Amino acid sequence: MNVMLKIILSFVMLSTFLTSTGLADQDNDKTLSPYFVVKGGDASVDRFPLKETKADVHISGIVADVIVTQRYVNEGSRPINARYVFPASTRAAVYGMKMKIGDHVVTARIQERKAAQQTFEKAKKEGKSASLLDQERPNVFTMNVANIMPGDKVEIELRYTELLIPTAGVYEFIYPTVVGPRYSNTPEAGAPETDKWVKSPYLREGNKPTSAFNIAVDITGGVPVKDVACSTHKIKTAWPDRSTATVVLDETESDGGNRDFILKYRLTGKKIHSGLMLYRGNDENFFLLMVQPPRNIKTSDIPTREYIFVVDVSGSIYGFPLDISKKLLSNLISELRPTDHFNVVLFSGRSVTMSPESVSASQKNIDHAFRLIDGQQGSGGTELCAALQTAVSIPRKDNVSRSVILVTDGYISAEKEALQLIRKNLNDTNFFSFGIGSSVNRDLIEGVARAGQGEPFVITKQEEAAVASENFRKYIASPLLTDIAVSFNGFKAYDIEPEKIPDMFAERPVAVIGKWRGNPQGRITVTGQNGNHKYSQGFDLAGIEPSGKNAALKQLWARKKLFFLSDFNTLYGDTDNRKEIVNLGIKYNLLTAHTSFVAVHEVVRNPEARSRDITQPLPLPAGVSEFAVGGGMQNTPEPEFYLLLLMTVLIILFEAFRKIRKPVKNGV
Repeated sequence: MNVMLKIILSFVMLSTFLTSTGLADQDNDKTLSPYFVVKGGDASVDRFPLKETKADVHISGIVADVIVTQRYVNEGSRPINARYVFPASTRAAVYGMKMKIGDHVVTARIQERKAAQQTFEKAKKEGKSASLLDQERPNVFTMNVANIMPGDKVEIELRYTELLIPTAGVYEFIYPTVVGPRYSNTPEAGAPETDKWVKSPYLREGNKPTSAFNIAVDITGGVPVKDVACSTHKIKTAWPDRSTATVVLDETESDGGNRDFILKYRLTGKKIHSGLMLYRGNDENFFLLMVQPPRNIKTSDIPTREYIFVVDVSGSIYGFPLDISKKLLSNLISELRPTDHFNVVLFSGRSVTMSPESVSASQKNIDHAFRLIDGQQGSGGTELCAALQTAVSIPRKDNVSRSVILVTDGYISAEKEALQLIRKNLNDTNFFSFGIGSSVNRDLIEGVARAGQGEPFVITKQEEAAVASENFRKYIASPLLTDIAVSFNGFKAYDIEPEKIPDMFAERPVAVIGKWRGNPQGRITVTGQNGNHKYSQGFDLAGIEPSGKNAALKQLWARKKLFFLSDFNTLYGDTDNRKEIVNLGIKYNLLTAHTSFVAVHEVVRNPEARSRDITQPLPLPAGVSEFAVGGGMQNTPEPEFYLLLLMTVLIILFEAFRKIRKPVKNGV
């Protein structure tokens, strides 16, 4: 090899080494970024300790109770501390955790977040096995397991419950399997503790998940169950009887941990669980009321509408998610009425607006929008807040109902800032959201709709775009019920959630949850406006008895209350509800942003407390390209690997310079 080429190659290798270890760049402005993991390093350390995630789901009526088991195994020869970032449903109320090491089981305690972290760190330093569960976002958790000894098998069991509310008679249960990489422009040096999970390692595109995924679902409908289907995974369904269905993954489904598991079903006759549920506790009683909405209103009653489409064209949307977005927008825009107006805001690292003002839905303007959208390829960051600000700043027309439709995968870390902007700009605007991709950020997608009094939609495959756009068109065409109010006569209800019920657009029940005192008696009445007609429906409590089977209402109410507190914090950014959230989490044994579960095995198993910290790499969600990982490649091998690389570079440099200087010494 040419001597000069060796020198150049050596400097390249050395530069790569310094960059990967951070020695060449001590810039405090470096932002949080996910990164690609590089396999290699010390073979004595198990780099992938999480071996399996299993979910056992029991659905009874409208309540799902879920047991999640994570199995960690240390197949290396050195003790390790494992960290794993994983998702959950945005509606999940996590109420329990256990840790099992061999035959020993430890029930986790709920503590204020900082206290739980201190308990965990103390156990870790003392050489005790321990586990810590934190909530980073309503749908993103981190699990830390300390002092997993060589050969150890550690099982972590989580329990949560959630409420299933049908749309147009279809029930949907969603189990997210992987957290997508989040874009962040927050400097790493000053990032809050709750944002540091964003800097997570990812496998390269096309690499299969390193841990197994399994799920089993039991559905008890009370009435015959039908049309059980899963578009995301291959399943096998059995029917013990007409009102019960059991679902398991097909044996061929071996790599299902890189996309959301979505299960849909109906009840015979498109029935829903409309009615009242009661639970009497030791010190508090809870109720849940679900009311079927009325039929649609006449088209003649619909006002002129303006639609502003805010479309993500960033790097994470590259490939099939962008193809879905183009198909969706084509369907949505082509269905606009000639009297409607619309605009398009495209965003990545910056925003581009189709027109300074919204334009009529003429064929000429529709064709212009098609050309603008079709020319996008997907690249850059994801500056959502700037795009939303651009959308709400577009001049308004009088007597026009405005709706903002956000189309994105939601892979950002600034969820709170986006929701705060929506809340501050509601006025007469409804916000709707389309999540595009196999594992979207449902916290953002659902949060946008909740904050903007709209509805979320999620599309996982291109062929679903046509159906979703048609459902959206029907959904937004006319409100089914407005000015909704719930009154109580003789029934002593309090702490009711939500305090204000938004307008109902789709065929979804009105759901109200709260507490009650005394005896269950009296009448509950739901009123509203259905087009040009008044709507009223009443429920008598006579004959309705509280049931112990409704015990989940306690956690479901607390979770709903947490939504309100989070939205309140979002709406009033300077208000701190930390104390109220902590008290709520401690009282109802719930995981929150400020309370965590911690379990400690009170046996010193690693006296020297010398363990390696390992962050379990995540697979890229199915269909997401490597452009979503903005941090580029960062090496994670052991220090021994770096030392060997540095020695190799130095040897090459020494040999190269020696050969250059040798002819000089000989007088040549």
